[in-house]
Amino acid sequence: MKKGMTIIYPEYNGLYINLTNRCPCACTFCIRQRTTGAEFENVDTLWLEHEPSAQEIIEAIKKESKTARFASYKEFVFCGYGEPTEALDVLLEVAQFLKSNYTLPVRINTNGLADLINKKSVAPLLAGKIDVVSISLNSSNPEIYEKTVRPSFKEKAFPAMLNFAKEAKLYVPKVIMSTVETTISKEDEQECTRLCESLGVTHRIRKYIKL
Repeated sequence: MKKGMTIIYPEYNGLYINLTNRCPCACTFCIRQRTTGAEFENVDTLWLEHEPSAQEIIEAIKKESKTARFASYKEFVFCGYGEPTEALDVLLEVAQFLKSNYTLPVRINTNGLADLINKKSVAPLLAGKIDVVSISLNSSNPEIYEKTVRPSFKEKAFPAMLNFAKEAKLYVPKVIMSTVETTISKEDEQECTRLCESLGVTHRIRKYIKL
């Protein structure tokens, strides 16, 4: 497996931050299952030689801020080839730096298992540092969820993910829960929408990227 140190990379209209390759899930649809793809041609690799320190990330962002393309970014996004909250302390330090020095919103793309990973309530720590949390819901059915996401936490994962969404709503301005089109039934999609409405969060259906 080729490894490098792609800490930050432009994707869509944001500057993405690759904190870690650790993840407690092995989702059946995950892009990590391949190493090439047109949508990632702008990076050499997201597989890290080592996990970057907060200072390494901050220096990379400072360097990027001096480029002409920096003005085109609409947000900062913690998202790479791993679960961002696996590197929680680094995430929080970098997020604080971003909020103190730039006006762009800050988003986390997460599996929502931060509490199980860190063995504590994480949502309160995001207050004032994170503007958007996007959580992979994947299914309204715990059994389908577990088969699709294949979390190391097994049956504890689904309720923990829902509880994280509920708590995040108290500390973060916007919470999104996502499913991937074609990976679940239309009936399940509708149930996911109802579940999100009951939690007071937004349901987003993501485009399926064929592996």
